[in-house]
Amino acid sequence: MDETAAAPQSVRHILSLSGGKDSTALAIYMKDRIPEMEYVFCDTGEELPETYEYLDKLEVYLGKPIERLKPDNSFEELLKVRRGFLPSPQVRWCTELLKIKPFEKYIGDDLCYSYVGIRADEPHRKGYISTKPNIIARYPFIDDGLIKDDIFQILDESGLGLPEYYKWRSRSGCYFCFFQQRIEWVGLLENHGDLYEKAIKFEKEDEATGERYTWAARESLEELKNPERIEQIREEFAKRQSRGAKLQANQTLTQIFSDEELSGDTSCLICHL
Repeated sequence: MDETAAAPQSVRHILSLSGGKDSTALAIYMKDRIPEMEYVFCDTGEELPETYEYLDKLEVYLGKPIERLKPDNSFEELLKVRRGFLPSPQVRWCTELLKIKPFEKYIGDDLCYSYVGIRADEPHRKGYISTKPNIIARYPFIDDGLIKDDIFQILDESGLGLPEYYKWRSRSGCYFCFFQQRIEWVGLLENHGDLYEKAIKFEKEDEATGERYTWAARESLEELKNPERIEQIREEFAKRQSRGAKLQANQTLTQIFSDEELSGDTSCLICHL
């Protein structure tokens, strides 16, 4: 026997939480299956208050700490480096630098199984996750055939339920997330007016070129908060609701936005699961 042979490399089991329903349900689902699981949350410093409250409740349920990972630079510092060029679905530097890099730094070169909350009814879903060879993705919900209804059941039976922001928003993420639909921007304005105004301050126009850097395509948040525009957005949203004939009253936005509408979802997994 070669006593100089290297010992087998130990494997870390890590579940990155977004503060959303799927990653939370996965944490609950895996709690007793992998007791040594590490739970982390990549905190951009720009999350909704409801997200932090929900994570605190989950931490109590899990009975172990959720490691809060911070980026090396804040969003505002990074925005200055980019001369006010806002992140977008096409250029997601926020996800890369505020979420993925801190996650990879935390793992280092350790061999790691990273548990991802993609469900069996959304195999189409893709997004930004780490591509480092030592970080191996695992998909328990897909492996075990769990679908959206199962996720709601897990959350209900745990007593945690859904985060409060689901009353007016369809997904987790920073308060200024560019994946928000306009009705969700209205929700931010009504529920966190201070954060809405803060998001406005990040928008700008290049005086030399006239190009506008806005969170929503072809519309500034200043324009969007006009009462007449808000009414128009509400009417458009009501039409979407009426098209879903099977929808019932008092549903959350995450239930109202149909799977068909989200079937091309390419949002960032580390932010929105």
